[in-house]
Amino acid sequence: MKLQSIIFAAILGFSLIFTSISTAQDRGNDSPRVSPNASVSQTIGTTEVSVTYGRPGVRDREIFGGLVPFDEVWRTGANESTAITFSDDVVVEGEELDAGTYSFYTLPGVDEWVVIFNNNLSWGTEYDESMDQLRVTVQPQEAEFMEQMMIYFEEVSEESGHMVIHWDQLKVPVRIEEAN
Repeated sequence: MKLQSIIFAAILGFSLIFTSISTAQDRGNDSPRVSPNASVSQTIGTTEVSVTYGRPGVRDREIFGGLVPFDEVWRTGANESTAITFSDDVVVEGEELDAGTYSFYTLPGVDEWVVIFNNNLSWGTEYDESMDQLRVTVQPQEAEFMEQMMIYFEEVSEESGHMVIHWDQLKVPVRIEEAN
């Protein structure tokens, strides 16, 4: 009887181990994403700015005015909402924005874009305009082709820098300054 209990316990133990391994391999977040996640951070003055986002690809599609319609709110990336964190208060395109973490949306247009910092961090496109903390208007620029969307910083100085959204043949710079 004791030997049967030991054998039963051993079989049960092995089956739990193999079940755990096979279940772990089936998890959705263990597979590569078509639009992989990325993050970038930049210190502007003494303020740390961090952005986490999904990088969709062009993949032979019409992007602006097609996949990303003009005059409709876009989550500005793929998968989860793009998140941007400011360690200190900042000034974005001349407007004050408190330190914190925001979801980042845009309202693309042919001649201008509205950049939106929203207080609702959620999956995908669960955008709620009533949660907007700040909206600013910026000018898009023609740029060299970029297959996967990328957010990066340029023209960084001790007091300011530009966060750039670059995808397809378009880039959208957003000026960020340290608040005084």
